[in-house]
Amino acid sequence: MTGTLLVALYIFVLAIFTGFEVITKVPPLLHTPLMSGANAISGITVVGAVISAGMEAELTTTILGTLAVVFGMINVIGGFLVTDRMLEMFKKDKK
Repeated sequence: MTGTLLVALYIFVLAIFTGFEVITKVPPLLHTPLMSGANAISGITVVGAVISAGMEAELTTTILGTLAVVFGMINVIGGFLVTDRMLEMFKKDKK
């Protein structure tokens, strides 16, 4: 049980560092279009997190799954808002 938790924690920390490095290397001009594609990936993450939280195998799994759902949904909603704002800039005025 402890070994599994350590492996999961190790993967989690590596994912944080990898995500930070990838995001900081993206130029600002490409960030918004890539956010649209990242929404699909975050949606898949949310589905996996819901499954993980709903298994109720251990309290730790439920807590981490719930946190993953919350953070995944923040990412999805923020991505949609940024994409919507970007698309609004390209609409012509009706005047």
